[in-house]
Amino acid sequence: MIKIKRIDDAFKLEATNERGNIIHTDGGPAIGGSNSAYRPMEVLLISVAGCSAIDVINIMKKQRQTIDDFQMEISGEKFEGGTSSPYKYIDVHFILKGDIKEKKLEKAMELTKDKYCSVLHTLRKDLEVNFHFTLN
Repeated sequence: MIKIKRIDDAFKLEATNERGNIIHTDGGPAIGGSNSAYRPMEVLLISVAGCSAIDVINIMKKQRQTIDDFQMEISGEKFEGGTSSPYKYIDVHFILKGDIKEKKLEKAMELTKDKYCSVLHTLRKDLEVNFHFTLN
């Protein structure tokens, strides 16, 4: 269970999980927020990145690939103008250094996208998600 607590008189919230980990969210100034924390849609991107990172790292380890440095960049473009602004697409970019075979990295990305990442499989089926990488 995650508990949510409002911590200012606007939209800043504190979420705490059962292990005591904390994350803050806030709204933007356009709606009266202070922009002092992650926005909820940014947390969604973090969730997609975290889930797919765990999968890719785990798969690469099982394939005996040596990762010396692992980074990611994730972004999304939202639909605008409706009552909500869901993501139109999400772009996930893995940046790895190490003794890594390109085909194995491509396979790991394919597996997280199509089979393993629970966060992605919770999202709309028509959401376009693109995975790509930079190696060494």
